[in-house]
Amino acid sequence: MIEYGINKTGEGLQVFEPVTLGFPSRENIGKTGFVGTTIGKDAVLRSGTIIYCDVIIGDRFQSGHNVIIREKTRIGDHVSIGTSVVIEGNTRLGSDVSLQSMVYIPTNTTIGDHVFIGPNTVLTNDRYPPSGIGGLVGPVIDHHAAIGANATILPNIHIGEGALVAAGAIVTRDVPAHKLAVGAPARIRDLPSALATRKSR
Repeated sequence: MIEYGINKTGEGLQVFEPVTLGFPSRENIGKTGFVGTTIGKDAVLRSGTIIYCDVIIGDRFQSGHNVIIREKTRIGDHVSIGTSVVIEGNTRLGSDVSLQSMVYIPTNTTIGDHVFIGPNTVLTNDRYPPSGIGGLVGPVIDHHAAIGANATILPNIHIGEGALVAAGAIVTRDVPAHKLAVGAPARIRDLPSALATRKSR
């Protein structure tokens, strides 16, 4: 394992090389002794995983192959990150989160607990790229929300608790709690009755 900075890992760690922990952010390049990666117990890190400095991850974390997690990211317990996922810096993920393969999470995104994000989903944080007008503001995804494959979520969008974003949707406005967003651009509908019944239990 390649290590930069000062890293802390819990017992039960399984590493499939090559894995890099504590990779320096811009301000730490060439320095030593900076805060590296902190990971809780029973983690599994698969080959190609690169986790930057100042990242804190809870227990029972799993990464797929070729995952990148940038600096100042905080991740809860029992989180699974699929192959080739990129999580940019200053991002918050809750517990019991599943990001499927090739998901992109930009800087300044917040994801709650029990969230599922399907493969090839892209979240964005710059409304007028590459100008940065209005700042870089990622989406907020509340607890128990689910996003289908190949969806695109625009900057500063709020996905409400228990909401569902259909596969291939382009979400240009907030999705209220326990609603469905479908289409491009996405339209807001009621959840299918089977899902609504299950979520109300």
